Amino acid sequence: IMPGKVNPVMLEMTNMVCCQVIGYDTTVAYASQAGQLELNVMMPVIAHDLTKGLAILAPALRVLREKCIDGITANEEVCRRYFERSTALATALNPYIGYLAAAEIAKESVKTGKTVVELVREKKLLTEEQIKKVFSPEGMTNPGGG
Repeated sequence: IMPGKVNPVMLEMTNMVCCQVIGYDTTVAYASQAGQLELNVMMPVIAHDLTKGLAILAPALRVLREKCIDGITANEEVCRRYFERSTALATALNPYIGYLAAAEIAKESVKTGKTVVELVREKKLLTEEQIKKVFSPEGMTNPGGG
């Protein structure tokens, strides 16, 4: 239909398997509710659908990893540029200047095209040392702040 189009068959396959596993999970959930006291006559279907779900999901994820995920690398320069230009950085200012002032910085960043860090420097809201600490990618993405 479309010359040169490459169908995402591995992703479609994984999606189908996940739909099937969701169906198994629904069966397990309903069957688990059917138990009275310590007796559940639904145990065979629970066991079947749990094992069947695992049996189809594990190889699907292995193939997805091998065919689609292995070998992917991030373009660090582009990622850093996206990070530095994100107005979401303004959320890190909240403990220092408060929510409303941080929101104003974010709005000004959108309006002027200046980065949040440029505006913080311009307005002398933080010291250079604080800027490095507050806006480090590691500090913002690691639990406990880097």
